[in-house]
Amino acid sequence: MRKFLSKKLKLGASQVVALTVVLTILLFVPQIWLNWQAYRYFNNINKNEFQLQTLSNKIIYFDEVLTMSARMNAATGNPVWEQRYRQFEPQLDIAIQQSIKLAPTTYQDQEAARVNVANQKLVSMEYQSFELVKNNQKQAAQILLSSQEYETQKRIYADGVAKRNNSITLNLQQKVNKYKQRIFWSFLASITSLFILIPAWLIVLLLLQKYLYAKKLAQVALEEANSTLEIQVEARTEKLNQKNLQLQQTLQELQNTQVQLVQSEKMSSLGKLVAGIAHEINNPVNFIYGNLRHCKEYIYHLINLINIYQQEGFYHPKIEHFIDEIELDFIREDIQKILASMEVGSERIREIVLTLRNFSRLDEAEMKPVDIHDGINSTLLILQHNLKSNNHQKEIILFKDYGNLPLVECHAGKLNQVFMNIFSNAVDALRQQEIKYIQSGNKNYINSITIHTEVQNETHIIISIKDTGFGMSEEIIDKIFDPFFTTKPVGQGTGLGLSISYKIIVDKHKGKIECLSSPGKGTEFLIQIPIKQNLYLE
Repeated sequence: MRKFLSKKLKLGASQVVALTVVLTILLFVPQIWLNWQAYRYFNNINKNEFQLQTLSNKIIYFDEVLTMSARMNAATGNPVWEQRYRQFEPQLDIAIQQSIKLAPTTYQDQEAARVNVANQKLVSMEYQSFELVKNNQKQAAQILLSSQEYETQKRIYADGVAKRNNSITLNLQQKVNKYKQRIFWSFLASITSLFILIPAWLIVLLLLQKYLYAKKLAQVALEEANSTLEIQVEARTEKLNQKNLQLQQTLQELQNTQVQLVQSEKMSSLGKLVAGIAHEINNPVNFIYGNLRHCKEYIYHLINLINIYQQEGFYHPKIEHFIDEIELDFIREDIQKILASMEVGSERIREIVLTLRNFSRLDEAEMKPVDIHDGINSTLLILQHNLKSNNHQKEIILFKDYGNLPLVECHAGKLNQVFMNIFSNAVDALRQQEIKYIQSGNKNYINSITIHTEVQNETHIIISIKDTGFGMSEEIIDKIFDPFFTTKPVGQGTGLGLSISYKIIVDKHKGKIECLSSPGKGTEFLIQIPIKQNLYLE
């Protein structure tokens, strides 16, 4: 009887174990499927977001390239800019179509239609400016591209792109919320499964404790093994989290590097353009300047020949009539002034060409001893049109307090890029401040930039660039050199200028750059670089 009962209990225990195992499988297989679906959903969200962000950056970049090409075409009349415009226009269309394919709902509302209309108007006005330039109406083309209508449509397009990006971000947030909801239900199902399985397995353990004492030790060993496995899983999970964090950091660094490369390519292209223009201007100017001395000498000989004829008493009525008709005495006086002004003008052109060639040294890899003042002056020459008075805006006055600096070993082109970034920011700040002054009716203000250089000691020099703008708060100063940080509106700044400048000064030249500012007291950038770089190379 006891043996029969024992056998019956063992049979019941086996059935309970089998039932519990089947129940476990039935409960956890759906959990695995739900978790896999949630993982695929979240992976698709990340993939689409990365593609949308990349396409958004391309759209903003191509739009700025098209605007710059149209304005440069209107300013210079060079057909190369129209070719550049035609080159990048299809790429912008492709990027927009790809973005529509990934996020069609963001391009179907009224705001999208409004942005599309603004874009069509911008393209129409830019095409019209090309036709005006072809008809030798550059001034009309410039007026068209700087008109209030063009700026309004440009602002509508930029605001629409920003709202579209916000809409994409909101859509992503909704998908993330949906993903969280799925995770919640999966977690709730797991908890429910545990509440169902725990009593069943407790019954199994009680039965195994009664009838399978020998297996109890094995169970203990199995639990220890499970504990060890959990520790290993936790350790591997921690390593995986660290790897994921490293991958995210690497991705961010790659994105920063990509945008910095685009910025460097822009500066390199600008340098090549300036170098090409300087070269093309230099040759004919040299012809003019070289032949001007001979022309001056030949004209003086001809005038002396006329004087000798008159002194020797040579007279002929036709000659005397022609002398009176051309006003020979006036020509004698005025020809010297004309030749002098021509000589001054050609010399000025030669100086400008030399300055442009100095600025264009953006791709020189080696460090060379250079005159820092030449780099500053060449950068200011490039920005000269932004410094002059325009409409209601006053001229930005430059105060140059140059010290007696020695030649400094540096990357001349890279330092010119730093000067360009700082001066451009100063000009933008002064112009923004001036708009507020004009709106308030205040006319008692001065726009100025002060440049001061001096030798700090035997090994370093200091360059100070200070403006009379509104200044910045400490909160902004703390982030001023961070990548992608900008206080400008969307589409007007990448937030990389000062970040790149920091790396050029600190990493490439082993120097220091510091921003000193406070609200209402302007902004000053202090740059300290070594005179000799080999003293700091290990």
